[in-house]
This record gives sequence, C-alpha cells and structure tokens, in this order.
Amino acid sequence: MAAYILRRVMGAVLLLLVVSAVTFAIFFLVPRLGGQTADQLATQYVGKDANPESVAAIKKNLGLDQPVYVQYWEFIKGLVAGADYKFGPDATHCSAPCFGYSFKSHIEVWPQLEQRIPVSFSLAVGAAVIWVIGGVTIGVISALRKGKPVDRISMFIALAGVSLPIFFTGQVLNALFVYEIPIWDSIDYVPFTENPAEWAWHLLLPWISLAFLFSALYARLTRAGMLETMSEDYIRTARAKGLKESTVVAKHGLRSALTPIVTIFGMDFGTLVGTAVLTETVFSLQGIGAYSVQAIKDNDLPIVMGVTLVAAFFIVFCNLIVDLVYAAIDPRVRYS
Repeated sequence: MAAYILRRVMGAVLLLLVVSAVTFAIFFLVPRLGGQTADQLATQYVGKDANPESVAAIKKNLGLDQPVYVQYWEFIKGLVAGADYKFGPDATHCSAPCFGYSFKSHIEVWPQLEQRIPVSFSLAVGAAVIWVIGGVTIGVISALRKGKPVDRISMFIALAGVSLPIFFTGQVLNALFVYEIPIWDSIDYVPFTENPAEWAWHLLLPWISLAFLFSALYARLTRAGMLETMSEDYIRTARAKGLKESTVVAKHGLRSALTPIVTIFGMDFGTLVGTAVLTETVFSLQGIGAYSVQAIKDNDLPIVMGVTLVAAFFIVFCNLIVDLVYAAIDPRVRYS
C-alpha cells in the first residue's frame, strides 16, 4: 500500500510539473512564436504611460529578455522559494508560491488568490455534500423501484436538472428568495471560523443551485450502475445465502456501483474549486472563478496563470485522492 501511495504521489508531482510547463509555454512561448516581443509584454507591467527606460528596466528585472527555458526555471524557483522584484527604486520580495504581480494593480497575485480560495472551496464542499448524498440516494431508490412512479418522477427531475444550466437555476433562486420572497437579505461569504451557521446559511442558495445540476447527473449514473450490478450472479448468490436486502444493496450492490461515481466526483470537485465561474458570478461571490473572469477581461496575465495553476493543482490533487479511495474500495487496485 505504501508503494502504491508513493507511486501515485510521484505521478501527481510530475503531472503538476508538466501542467506548469505547458501553461508557461502557452503564455510566454506561444506569444513569442506569434510575433509578440519582450518589450510588448514588459509594457503591460509598466502601464499606459510607459517610456523606453521603464520598459527596459522591467524587462531586465523580470527576465523577459532571457530565453524561455531560463524564464521557466526562474518561474519554478519563484513557486518554490519566492522571488525578488524591483519596481522603480524599491525592491520587494514575493513570497512562495510566487505567481508574480498583477499587471493592473501591481499587487502580488498569491495573497489575492489565498483570500478567494476559501470562498470557492466552501462553495464546492457544501454543494458536493448535497449532490452526492441526494444524487446517490435518488439513484439507488430509482434502481430498486425501476419502472414505478417514483422512478419516473426521479428521472424526470434528473433530466430537468441536467438540462437547465447553472446560470438559469441560480438566477431563478436568486430572484425568488432574495428579491421576491426575501428569505435571504443578500448572498455574502461569511468565513467558517467566524460563524459556521452564518457560513452555511449564506451559501445555501449557491449550494442548491450547483447541487441541482450535479445531483441529477449522479442520480442517473447511480441508477444505471445499480441496475447493472443488481443483475449480477453474486447478488443472486448473496440473496440465496439469506442476507438481508439492505445488506445486499448497501454492501454488495452499491459498493460496486460507486466506482464511476468516485471517478467523476474527483474530477467535478477539483474542477469546481478552481473554476466555479458561473455560480460565483450569479451570486456575486468573490471566489477564484470571478477573479479569473475579471483577469481575462483585463488581460492580466499573471493572475490568469495563477488561477490556471491553482485549478490544475486541485484537479490533480483530487484525482490523487480518487486513486487512494480506489485502493480502499477495491483491493485489486493495490496489487495491480
């Protein structure tokens, strides 16, 4: 088991390095291949009132006049150990992990991301709990009551949930329960450490908006998996041995049907933490997704790179957790 975990961790680290290299190439090598010069990139740091002297100083300070592979090495060093920058007469230290400074505000990127990660993470955690419990439960009930009214109603709701986009359900919930029936005065983020009850209450509508889409998908997948599993020979054997139906369903049927659920949950959760753009925009939550949208509008390269790498980290990390959960669910994985 230890060897299995070590292999997966080393693979995750290697994958993050590959992602960082590809991301860096997209933002720094591809523009060079497209004809953009180091002076043009340095001008974005200086601003509209750039003069040749300031552009040259920024280009030298940031290493934009160096080969791309040297810039990438300095970028990796900044992520691990921080970097020193000099804007004008003053020098400043960018602490690790250093993603550089915003083109527009000249503020260090990582502290801004650090403030927004709890918002996106809170949004993802609460919605994930609702959609997993709700989706799997509905899927199991539908599979056990195949063809009956509860199955048809559940699948109709699931089809509606998959079909309706998040920005539509979010706007409807926002209009109904914030403006028409003001159960919520506003949707604001309250840190969990300050008031857990207020934290959950203020995020409940965004959680429901996200969970409606995802739980519908999970219900359909669980239903399909359970229908296939419950027709297997070992299920009939378990019943023939006199096991309780609840034991057959929970221990033998659901456990086998959970494998695809675990797979997509890792992808969905990791992606949602890094890129919950629509939900954060609809409910005006200042998370990573909303931050990235504004950065793209401003063409703020360091922020876009920072968001991309943070999102990639969460996706890779969640996939690593999925691999470890696989080993717990199916012992054959540990010995493969």
